[in-house]
Amino acid sequence: MPDQQQTHVFSLAFWHRVVVIAFFTIAGLVLAADVLVPLSIASLVFILLTSAVDRLCQIEILGTRIPRWLAHVISAALLVLGLLGLLSILTSQAGAVADALPRYEARFSEILARVVTLVGDKNYQAAQQAILEMDFTGFAGGAIGSAGSFLSAFFLILLYIPFMMLEQGPMRLKVALAAPDAESAQNLHRVLTRISESVQRYVGIKTLVSFLTGVGSYAIMKPAGLDFAETWAILAFVLNFIPTIGSIIGVALPSLVALVQFDTNTPFLIILVGCGAVQFIIGNILEPSLTGKSLNLSPLMVILALTFWTAIWGIPGALLSVPITVCTMIVLANIPSTKSLAILMSGDGNLFDGSQKDNPVREVAQGEASEAARRKSKLTVSKSELDTETEAIRQEFEQNLDNRS
Repeated sequence: MPDQQQTHVFSLAFWHRVVVIAFFTIAGLVLAADVLVPLSIASLVFILLTSAVDRLCQIEILGTRIPRWLAHVISAALLVLGLLGLLSILTSQAGAVADALPRYEARFSEILARVVTLVGDKNYQAAQQAILEMDFTGFAGGAIGSAGSFLSAFFLILLYIPFMMLEQGPMRLKVALAAPDAESAQNLHRVLTRISESVQRYVGIKTLVSFLTGVGSYAIMKPAGLDFAETWAILAFVLNFIPTIGSIIGVALPSLVALVQFDTNTPFLIILVGCGAVQFIIGNILEPSLTGKSLNLSPLMVILALTFWTAIWGIPGALLSVPITVCTMIVLANIPSTKSLAILMSGDGNLFDGSQKDNPVREVAQGEASEAARRKSKLTVSKSELDTETEAIRQEFEQNLDNRS
């Protein structure tokens, strides 16, 4: 039987099905991106709101805890005010960015011309021609338009979230009723709880450290006199959700703008070193102390997920890459046939929070020990039952002898 299963796994028909399923899955993700991206972001925001509601419900005022409905109202109000604040800042500075582009283009041409003169006239003329052919205005306009379309998707997200919050209570009951038995319902509830807790932990901590990153970057850029410091601070906040690459871009972009804006290199160095220090301290000291090994994803898996989801969904995919990978690992870890894949995706083989509680080696040992104890108990019970039966037969035999005599 195991040989037949191994032959089935390595058969051509099996891998043909795998390739076909993977192809149609990726094609579906690409074609349905306009629907799935807002829905995925809405799910993350909903999880963050749920976490905020749970925290607010634990607050006591005059010995009375905040009602859950009031916690929902406060969390939703804070979310709407935050999004409106971001939109107002970006829209108010969009016109100023468009007006400053010709000045930046001229200054950028001067800088490149100085650099190119160091390598000869032929390279200078070629670079100058390339600069003239660059459409900075069109590129920036396209970037602003893409950002605007991405932000406009938040209105669709705000439409999803209230219905998700209304469905939260009935969905728990429906999940329990949809399970075939009580054990399946309990396992499904455990998986969903682990997914919710892990994503809540990730989104909550990442939002906090991203906010601190944006505030710290703004505190460096505004006194230095950088144009559109508010926009760059918001960009640093958003890019901090993208693993590794986001922090680099969040420092490089305002530094390049400072190099183009100012005639001296001092503001450029201040912003480069200051924002880099903010990113380093928060990303390498503060964030690890808050998260610990709560996600325990392999660094290679993080980069692969970032590359895959960026290729599928672009910038939103980069923002969603880690939460989606965390959810996938948790689901795989709770399915016996795919738990080995979850172990390979983890950082050190310990699933979920890296504790000994979810250590697969410990689980195997405990499983073998419990199985041995169960067999020993079975043997003990069988031996005692046999002794009891033997004693009953002996007594019956002696009684029959007494009756005959």
